[in-house]
Amino acid sequence: MAADILAQIVEGRKADMKKRGLDFGYEIPQERKRRVHPFIQEKGVVLEVKRASPSKGDIAPKLNASETALAYQEAGASAISVLTEENYFKGNLGDLISVCQSVDVAVLRKDFLIFPDEIDVAYKCGADAVLLIARILDQDVLAKMLCRCASFGITAFVELRLEEDLKKLAAAKSLAAGELPAIVCGVNSRDLKDFSIDLLKPLGFLERIKSVMGSSCSVIFESGIRTAQAAAFAGSLGFTGLLLGEAAARDTSKAASFVKAFVSGSQTPNALAWKKIAAKTENLCKVQNPAALLDAQKYRPLVKICGLANVEDALFVADLGADFLGFVFCEASPRNASESVVRSVRAALRDKNMSQADNAAPRDKPASEASRKSARNNDCGFAFDATSGPFLVGVVVDATSEQAKAALALVKEGVLDYIQLHGERAAKEFFAEKENASLAHYCAANLSGEGGLDNIQGLLDLGEPRVLLDAKVGDKLGGTGTRVAEDLVLKAKKKSPLWLAGGLGAENVRAVIEKYSPELIDASSLLEAAPGKKDLEKLKAFFAEIGAANAGGAQF
Repeated sequence: MAADILAQIVEGRKADMKKRGLDFGYEIPQERKRRVHPFIQEKGVVLEVKRASPSKGDIAPKLNASETALAYQEAGASAISVLTEENYFKGNLGDLISVCQSVDVAVLRKDFLIFPDEIDVAYKCGADAVLLIARILDQDVLAKMLCRCASFGITAFVELRLEEDLKKLAAAKSLAAGELPAIVCGVNSRDLKDFSIDLLKPLGFLERIKSVMGSSCSVIFESGIRTAQAAAFAGSLGFTGLLLGEAAARDTSKAASFVKAFVSGSQTPNALAWKKIAAKTENLCKVQNPAALLDAQKYRPLVKICGLANVEDALFVADLGADFLGFVFCEASPRNASESVVRSVRAALRDKNMSQADNAAPRDKPASEASRKSARNNDCGFAFDATSGPFLVGVVVDATSEQAKAALALVKEGVLDYIQLHGERAAKEFFAEKENASLAHYCAANLSGEGGLDNIQGLLDLGEPRVLLDAKVGDKLGGTGTRVAEDLVLKAKKKSPLWLAGGLGAENVRAVIEKYSPELIDASSLLEAAPGKKDLEKLKAFFAEIGAANAGGAQF
């Protein structure tokens, strides 16, 4: 697969249009014959007529477009997406015409449109909306395409993924002035440059879109959903729509379950918790480069320090700038943390945050009215969010144990922010109770061979946005000081942004960051004076090395 599939697709379409014209050799109706349908005004699912893709190859090569669309309509789809790109997706304009003649719901022409006149073709074929990928359009062309949509009364479905995409849309709106169509925005979990998937990307961009387009703007979660459980998770995040291709096209009998799962999905504590992590990955892991003369911003990974068993170590780690504090809830572990320690840490952090907010308040305003989003930089150069400080995580390996039940109770109470389900057993036991899925959680997978990669993929398919990698040594699931094998790290990194644990300390963390560019690193045993007791000098050296990796120019 080419390094930049998106560029290759666009160049291929340009070459085809030069040879065959905008109609690609199909007989386009002279006049539109169907009424214009509104596109995703209420919560619903867009199901896609899709035969193939660059990442998956053939998906449903013998698919009949109109029959599939009718099955989708019967399944409750709010709209039908029809891929008309021929080289990689094996769709065509004939599919679009036949679908528009068959169904009585909104139809989207999904393609890599680059010329305003292509919208004329889509309209005549019967499309009610067209996909406009901001990444491949400059703002002037995007503005012209918005105006063209407005002239036909159809919806512009604008796909955004980068900050510059949003700037383009804002500028294009201004250029289009009063000629704006209905605009629906989408965020693709799949990066069209290399077709990697990040299920957290749409969530991290959702509020940015609404801040520019208005809180009532419809935003669609695109791609990466493979199971009804994952659709339900997407439905809990605040998106108006879900665009679903491969999973429905492979088996149309499952389409109704996807629609039902997404539409019935409502906001949960787990959804709110992942919004916090999305905010951190988008914003809070930017830190100033202390070696730079200018205020250049670079990324550093999120940092979790695990195996904390006393209040003093936890507060020290928080002061160093850790994003997550991990407490093991396992009686057999030498790092087993008590409920009283966790409660004391939570209380101390709340007091500290309130004190910092008070100090940041303008003198003529009470602290309660002041912004509590002030930040300070510690000696390692890390930004500290005074609104929340670090997140507290309860780590469990047996979800049915008394310790795990205590951790779950602390999550429900708001003392712990997340449960870390460490190992396949813990995840299975946790998800066996359906109500648990709504609790704030993430999973950790232990890798000792290729089989662990299948476990990671299974969790991602269920809609888990991230999976933490850790090494497995014998029957020990963590705290071994052992690194995950390099080949397994690289293979896991292709599946999702990398969260990495196992054998990380001051002596190797800079090299790990520079080699793997992890989004999150998790360290425990190599930072100890003894199990359950951290070595403060090792901690300081660890964070200094992370800062040095950032100063050296590591980008994430």
